[in-house]
Amino acid sequence: MSTLNLTPDVLRRLQKKELDSIVYFDRFCRENGLTYFLLGGCVIGALRHGGFIPWDDDIDVIMPRNDYRRMLRIWRDDERFRMLWPDGKTVTHNPFATLVDTSVHLVKENQKDLDIPRGIVTDIFPLDGCPDGRLRRYRQYLDAMVYSLYATEVVPVNHGKAVEIIGRLMLSLIPSRKARTRIFRRAEKRLSRYRFDTHAYCTELYAGPHYMLNRYPQEAFDKAVYHTFEGLQLPLPQGYDTYLSMAFGDYMTLPPKELQVPHHDLSELNIDQLPEL
Repeated sequence: MSTLNLTPDVLRRLQKKELDSIVYFDRFCRENGLTYFLLGGCVIGALRHGGFIPWDDDIDVIMPRNDYRRMLRIWRDDERFRMLWPDGKTVTHNPFATLVDTSVHLVKENQKDLDIPRGIVTDIFPLDGCPDGRLRRYRQYLDAMVYSLYATEVVPVNHGKAVEIIGRLMLSLIPSRKARTRIFRRAEKRLSRYRFDTHAYCTELYAGPHYMLNRYPQEAFDKAVYHTFEGLQLPLPQGYDTYLSMAFGDYMTLPPKELQVPHHDLSELNIDQLPEL
C-alpha cells in the first residue's frame, strides 16, 4: 500500500507539474516526425474532463512500434529529463519506456529499492500489430508474458496463484541478468515482428495481461485527432471511441466513489518541489 496520502490539492499540483513532461515529449516527437497518442485514462480525461481525471496521477502515451524504436534510438537525455527502458542494464520493474522528470523527487513503492533516476514519470508504450491466426496470436501473447517477466524481474501476484507460481519458478531457473536479457530480447523480437501498419488489428502488449488480449482495429490508431487536455492540444487515436469501449466499457460514466482514487502507490514525494497552484 502507498505510504503517502495525496490530498486533492497535492494531487492537483502533481498533475500540473506532469504537464511539463508531455509538453517536452510532444515537442520532441513533432521535431522528429514521431507519432504518439495519449492512452488510457488520459484519453478518458480529455473527453470527459478536458484534462486529467480528477483522481488520476500520471500520463500514459502509446506509439506505433517503429516510432517507439526510433524514439529510443535518437533520444538524448538532458539534465532534467531522462529516458529509461529495459536495455539489459537498467531495471525499472516496468516492461515499457519511462520518461523521468528529475526536477521533482518522486519514488514509487515498487521502485524504492532500485538505483535509478527519481522523478515524475510518463509511461510510454509500444503499439504492435496482431498476427492473423489464433496460434500465432497465442504465441505472441506468450512471448509478451515471457518478455514482461524477464524484463521487469517482477513476479506477477495479481493474476492468480498459478501465474504467480509459474512466474517465481521461471525467474528462479534463470537467475543471471545476462541470461534474462537474452531471453526477453528474443521474446520481444518475436512478439514485435507483426507491423502495426500492415495488419488489420493492433494490440498493446506491455500494458498487463488483461490488455494484452485486446485486438483493436488498426484504423482506430491510423491517425491522430487533437483534443484539449489541460489547455493543450494533444493527439488522441482517431478511433478513440472504439478503443475506449473495448478497453474500458462505458468510459463516460464515472466509476463508484470508492474507485475514484490514485492507482499508483507512492513511497516518497517532495512537495516543496511542486509549484503552488
